[in-house]
Amino acid sequence: MKKIGTTIAALVMLSFSFSCLAQTKYWIFLKDKNGNDAPAVSPQTLQNRFQQGLTSFDETDLPVKKEYLNQLQAVECQPLTVSKWFNAVSARLTPEQLKNVQSLSFVSNVQPINGQFYIAKTQPNRRSAMAPVMTQVQADEFKKAGLNGKGVTIGVIDAGFLEAPSNGLLKHIFDRKAILDKRDYVNPPLTYSDKFYTTAETFSDFHGTEVMGAISGTSRTESNGLATESQFYLARTDHGTREFRGEEDNWVAAMEWMDSLGVRLINTSLGYAQGFTDPNDNYQINQMDGKTSVISRAAQLAADKKGILVIVSAGNEGDDPSWRIISTPADAQGVLAVGATNQRYWNRIGYSSIGPEFLPYLKPNVSCFSLYGTSLSAPVITGFAACMMQANPTLTNKQLISLIEKSAHLYPYGNNFIGYGVPLASRALALLQNPAESGTMYAHEVKATGTTYTLKLPGAGEMVSLFHKKNSMHVLTQEVVRVRDGQVILQRQEGETHTTVDLKNEVIEVIWE
Repeated sequence: MKKIGTTIAALVMLSFSFSCLAQTKYWIFLKDKNGNDAPAVSPQTLQNRFQQGLTSFDETDLPVKKEYLNQLQAVECQPLTVSKWFNAVSARLTPEQLKNVQSLSFVSNVQPINGQFYIAKTQPNRRSAMAPVMTQVQADEFKKAGLNGKGVTIGVIDAGFLEAPSNGLLKHIFDRKAILDKRDYVNPPLTYSDKFYTTAETFSDFHGTEVMGAISGTSRTESNGLATESQFYLARTDHGTREFRGEEDNWVAAMEWMDSLGVRLINTSLGYAQGFTDPNDNYQINQMDGKTSVISRAAQLAADKKGILVIVSAGNEGDDPSWRIISTPADAQGVLAVGATNQRYWNRIGYSSIGPEFLPYLKPNVSCFSLYGTSLSAPVITGFAACMMQANPTLTNKQLISLIEKSAHLYPYGNNFIGYGVPLASRALALLQNPAESGTMYAHEVKATGTTYTLKLPGAGEMVSLFHKKNSMHVLTQEVVRVRDGQVILQRQEGETHTTVDLKNEVIEVIWE
């Protein structure tokens, strides 16, 4: 009998496996909403939008019609996630179920979900690795000003927060109960908390824990992050380091959840580009346009309509010759995309993804040092933003992006390798005192003709970084050159129209005529 029971169980599991294989995950977009329904957001969300001069709520805040959900279930379509922003649900459907759903009068469109994403690879962080970037962004300047993210709520969307409560850098967060809530979209039920911090499925279940440390970590001897006094909402939307990743509907659901609670600052160190079972299903380079992927559209909607500052890692494909460019949602115009620099020269570190030249706007926006991927440079800038929000809570998300860009060391001569460069706390504090300041007091232009130009640099260091550009924004090559006798000799490359000379404390733009 035991053998028969085992055989039956095996057949049931095999049947279930074939059933799952026969199903594809889809977005099911619905036609309309009930305009009389109340918005499905908190009073805090409405207050935040009012203070930012935004429309308090619109159709994207109204809930999906319950009758539509009921009718979907009646044709054996069980929604997995429900998106009020897109008036859509996600569901796994067999071909027969797909036909039944498409025939429903209230369904406007059905499209497959790009379901298995490639996350920017990362490595385990070491506590000492954060000291150089804290020096680089001038963390002590915020500390001297009494800024530590206090009163700011940060949302973190990531792959896992394994052992976060026992992580020494985060002890102060848990001691003061600064985790306001958490949701697990990978292992429902969403609010099942017993295993949120303890289930080890893959290596990257530590990823969110490392990100939290880079935002807010501290110890008795040093700060690992800038926002040591912030509070948090956490969402796990993605599996760990397996080749295949979680799905975009989880990410959208987490964004909507955090928006409904009034979160104004969200860090997501996940980038999606490649990794499908069938390479033909991968995103294409020309689709990193800020408009194609649902998560980029969601990020842009969050920026434009919800007043949320979304800070995103640019991606770690810079040294992959088949890709090189940023991943989604870093391609969305309204997010703050963060690349990575090396420690010594502040130019692009090899793995950091570059901005595609077909975008009409600059990506990445800014960069900072990270040994372990842009996954850990983005949270540094999230902590930077939290300090600025503490200093002036009335700043909108777009004002914050502008001020962070202006505080960066290459501003206004940004490029698609590192954006406007490294945000500096001393400059940010000055801009907070005078937000109308142009941010160009550290920048100079010179005109050059011919193919060589001798640039005098009295007081410069031994080495300087150069960005050779084909226009004002797009880099041909970067290099480090030696300063000899207080000057450098610039060699104009073929097709070069601009050269940015990076002195860290100031920037010179050479315009070739």
